[in-house]
Amino acid sequence: MIALILGTSEGKVILKELNVFTSDILVSTTTSYGGELLKEYKYKKLNTQPLEEEELKKLLLENNVKLLVDASHPYASRISDNCIKICKDTHISYLRYERPSVAEKYKNNEKVIFVKDYEEIIERIKSTKSLNKKETVILNTTGGNNVEKFVKADINSRVVHRILPSLKVLENLFKLGVKVEDIVAIKGPIGLELNKGFIHQYDAKAIILKDSGKAGGTEEKIEAALEEDIYVFAIEREKKNYKQVFYTVHELVNYIKINKVY
Repeated sequence: MIALILGTSEGKVILKELNVFTSDILVSTTTSYGGELLKEYKYKKLNTQPLEEEELKKLLLENNVKLLVDASHPYASRISDNCIKICKDTHISYLRYERPSVAEKYKNNEKVIFVKDYEEIIERIKSTKSLNKKETVILNTTGGNNVEKFVKADINSRVVHRILPSLKVLENLFKLGVKVEDIVAIKGPIGLELNKGFIHQYDAKAIILKDSGKAGGTEEKIEAALEEDIYVFAIEREKKNYKQVFYTVHELVNYIKINKVY
């Protein structure tokens, strides 16, 4: 059996292409919404709950999984670490599907600032006089899980958070004391013109983003920011030494089919 750990929109494409020659598949997502997107495809088991290391290990062993395909989000570092460790301990074959980076080509642009984490972003904002002012708006497009870092940060800037229109996420933001006017709830990816529209609407001077690849709308965010001549803070991906990594769905599925590693 093949296990798919899915966390990106390409998961549907991977499953569709695998279905051409097999349905002996276990699918694991972290949300019920992720499972809803896969209804039209064929698989034998579906998990829609976040799993800790031992829970995932148990699930894989109980279903006699021979191959694990880690197609989790580029920033879901802990999930990948767990998958690699489990596969090593259980002798399950491991393959990584990684969204290609689109931010790397902007490395030499002075307006695009690459940072390791949120703490570095906050320090950069503090040290940039034009940004660390009460009248300055910064757009955070990295999701709702790290909003607390900005709420607790000692910066003067107003941060507007663009998040998924999820009741749970909204409730968390309200508990943190985030004002309604500082929340944009919309499902991405967002095109170039709408990104520019948000920048205009809030007169933003900087945008914070992750290198989530083409499918994640990263390029449109960066291009919109550059056209409007504002700063981009891009959180870098954690570098991992994957033994076998694929950057296209076709290459991944073709390798599985030819080598029959499942």
